[in-house]
Amino acid sequence: MSAPPGWRTHEGTLARELTLDGHGLHTGRRVRARLLPSDPARGDPRGIVFRRVHAGRTLTTLAVSPKLRRAQPLCTMLRDADGIGVRTVEHLLAALLAGEIDHALVEVDAEEIPILDGSAAPWVEAIRTCGRIGLAAPKRFIRVLRPIVVRDGEGAGLHEMRIEPARCYELDVQNDLRGFGEMRWQGALTPGQFADEIAPSRSYGRVKWAVPAIVAGYLRGVPILRGARPSCTASIVGARVLGGMRMPDEFVRHRVLDLVGDLALAGAPLLARVTARRPSHEMNFRLIDALLSTPDAWEWAEFASPPGDR
Repeated sequence: MSAPPGWRTHEGTLARELTLDGHGLHTGRRVRARLLPSDPARGDPRGIVFRRVHAGRTLTTLAVSPKLRRAQPLCTMLRDADGIGVRTVEHLLAALLAGEIDHALVEVDAEEIPILDGSAAPWVEAIRTCGRIGLAAPKRFIRVLRPIVVRDGEGAGLHEMRIEPARCYELDVQNDLRGFGEMRWQGALTPGQFADEIAPSRSYGRVKWAVPAIVAGYLRGVPILRGARPSCTASIVGARVLGGMRMPDEFVRHRVLDLVGDLALAGAPLLARVTARRPSHEMNFRLIDALLSTPDAWEWAEFASPPGDR
């Protein structure tokens, strides 16, 4: 069996170091993210690894894993047993997965990955500009062997996630928002399609709910949306977006972006069809956790390499 169309058959890492600066969506703090090449063949850790630093000192090192995921409002966070973590990792994880960067060290000097323009497009462009180096090891995929379903709510409020066997990475995502109607995106996910159709979609939310959320966050001591601006979100007022939408179905495409980033906690692209109705960070995590906690529902897959496919 050949590898799914559009994907390479060997692992890769960054061709060189890249750095992006910005502010956090929730903390509002300035942060620098420094991405470094990594190769397990030379003794580096496998996969994507986050390292929190301060004043030249390492605070913690976090390998991407569902076991380190902690529930946070409106984002995905990895945190160690001492409470030190990195939040809002989903856009970067999605861009690295779709950029076929299987191994890298992500060093950050604050708690949150920079939100940039609210999408994954700046990460995709930075990775493309940086370049990718193919490694000797065959690329690993997670092949789903039987269906797994998670649900929350019922009737009109039902949130449902389903993952089942497929020969490639397929997604069918539905979401609705008052004033904008039902939106749906479906297709086979490839690195090229992610870059063109999914990565430009931005985080979004209603301005009238942002201020109460910010205040509630201050009262609880949890930073929420302190860095939200029209420059880094699709800010909704009534039934319109300030400055307009990038595409008519931008909201559901951003749900796809978050879903791909959250499922990247598994550590590899999926060979599966994922069907999601009203996905959320919590439901995305529940799905991948349920899959990986069911040993007979998945397996690692590798593929023979055609000449030069690195």
